[in-house]
Amino acid sequence: MDTPKYKRVLLKISGEVLGGERGFGLDFDVVGKVAQAIKDCVEIGAEIGVVVGGGNFWRGVKDGGGRIERTRADHMGMLATTINALALADVLENMDVPVRVQTGIDMVKVAEPYIRGKAIRHLEKKRVVIFACGTGNPFFSTDTAAALRAAEIGAEAILLAKNIDGVYTADPNKDPTAEKIDEITYNEVLYRGLAVMDSTATSLSMDNKIPIIVFALKDTSNVKRVLMGEKIGTVVKAK
Repeated sequence: MDTPKYKRVLLKISGEVLGGERGFGLDFDVVGKVAQAIKDCVEIGAEIGVVVGGGNFWRGVKDGGGRIERTRADHMGMLATTINALALADVLENMDVPVRVQTGIDMVKVAEPYIRGKAIRHLEKKRVVIFACGTGNPFFSTDTAAALRAAEIGAEAILLAKNIDGVYTADPNKDPTAEKIDEITYNEVLYRGLAVMDSTATSLSMDNKIPIIVFALKDTSNVKRVLMGEKIGTVVKAK
């Protein structure tokens, strides 16, 4: 059997990815492919925690447009992440993958509240744990939630699955001269203001020495390839 390079990882998935080409709502063909990629990783012995975004339904303060108070807008975003988490959990369960959803704000009739010890125990039992509601606090992104949960569960890496295949010197959709970067340090990302994670998430990952591997989820087999140590995308780490 294949042996993964990383035993325990935190997979960060944006809500827009789950929305498919429309970028809105849920595209269950895409959700199914993501779930299959997670299952493939579980079957080779990896322990998978997942943080999902909610941008396919609501993007917090961005969608609030100044008309909704920031804290309330962020709480609405937390609810959006819960919709995605429940959908992904259901698809995984239909594939016979044991899974638990934990939320950063209490909604005990829907999912477990986030408890670090419980989350780690689930992972040890090879259950996928999906973390919803971000950190449970307004003013913090789901990127920061991914870095926080990764640190709390002792993840060996953050797998940052995006619509782009790595980190570039500029936005490749706007600048044709943008070049892909294979490896970069946390400090360089922060100094150059590169679009990897927000600065809080990058700093938290740096402080806890958790490498961030940025790759495209368009090919969902990339999740397993990264887990096995194949060099795709961009690695953000210390020197």
